[in-house]
Amino acid sequence: MTAHCPEDPSLERHFKGHRDAVTSVDFSLNTKQLASGSMDSCLMVWHMKPQTRAYRFAGHKDAVTCVNFSPSGHLLASGSRDKTVRIWVPNVKGESTVFRAHTATVRSVHFCSDGQSFVTASDDKTVKVWSTHRQKFLFSLSQHINWVRCAKFSPDGRLIVSASDDKTVKLWDKTSRECVHSYCEHGGFVTYVDFHPSGTCIAAAGMDNTVKVWDVRTHRLLQHYQLHSAAVNALSFHPSGNYLVTASSDSTLKILDLMEGRLLYTLHGHQGPATTVAFSRTGEYFASGGSDEQVMVWKSNFDVVDYGEVLRVQRPPATRASSSGTLPEVDPLVPPGRGRSQESMQSQSQEPVSVPQSLTSTLEHIVGQLDVLTQTVSILEQRLTLTEDKLKQCLENQQLIMQRTTP
Repeated sequence: MTAHCPEDPSLERHFKGHRDAVTSVDFSLNTKQLASGSMDSCLMVWHMKPQTRAYRFAGHKDAVTCVNFSPSGHLLASGSRDKTVRIWVPNVKGESTVFRAHTATVRSVHFCSDGQSFVTASDDKTVKVWSTHRQKFLFSLSQHINWVRCAKFSPDGRLIVSASDDKTVKLWDKTSRECVHSYCEHGGFVTYVDFHPSGTCIAAAGMDNTVKVWDVRTHRLLQHYQLHSAAVNALSFHPSGNYLVTASSDSTLKILDLMEGRLLYTLHGHQGPATTVAFSRTGEYFASGGSDEQVMVWKSNFDVVDYGEVLRVQRPPATRASSSGTLPEVDPLVPPGRGRSQESMQSQSQEPVSVPQSLTSTLEHIVGQLDVLTQTVSILEQRLTLTEDKLKQCLENQQLIMQRTTP
């Protein structure tokens, strides 16, 4: 990066505590907590408030491959090479419920926007959907022919997108459970996929060093970026829909302007591969993790107007896109380059849809408390089952002793 100026992203802080490569990062709704998973088999929950002690959650028997906060921020899901998913209450107690999820490594976990269900992807070649509160398996999607690296719900929860080592990205209808379309343009394993905040597009990252963006309605390839010199491991859309950040094994993060179809920034921070990246829910920050065991938090800076507007005005994402809500098509290859955005990202004038802040806060609090209560009941049920099993064992042992002592 060149000399720092106010519009450039800046490294805000970095967290050290993992003992092996960081695999996944995710911010809570209010950006007060940042979760990370690692090959060291632990989850860390870092507090954005300075001088606040982090939580270390140990429970998985092998590497933690993925983490995701529930929409309310009151639950935290993790997936592991131990084939399980755990749902944690992210407080000092660190209690969790275990889902015996797959027959191989769980690569990805993602909550639906209503928090009622979550989707997992695995090396067993399946995508599975689960009920959060009933803690029940719902259904499986099984058309991939190799490991599934990632699966995500669309913002409205109607679609699921998955990325696989079979070099395809598949789009699924959640209701019919059918594959709507397969995107086969990647030249190698597809490592990561996610929906644009509008729900009209998807972006996928690949081992072929590329990022591709498709329209999910027409299935057309809209944009194709070949900017990294090694595999692209993860990506994240800014909540405005105007920007995309990528993390690569070439050790860099890159920020793309999707409206202009060009590279804005290349960020050098990690020593070795950058394995994961995620914007906060407002876009004010983004976090990255790497094989150097570090978690870094960056301040976006380049889009102050956009993330401010996201908080103040309930507006459709990507207001600078075409009227159909689609990102503009750009030339197939974007040459490497760097430059700050020359245009101020003023949002188009529009009547705000206002919801009283007190009502919103109250509803969020109620939903959060329900999440925690459900989780607590589940933990108590597990303990009760264990107690019943122990009592049965004691009674059986007592009966055996009585039989032996009876003449």
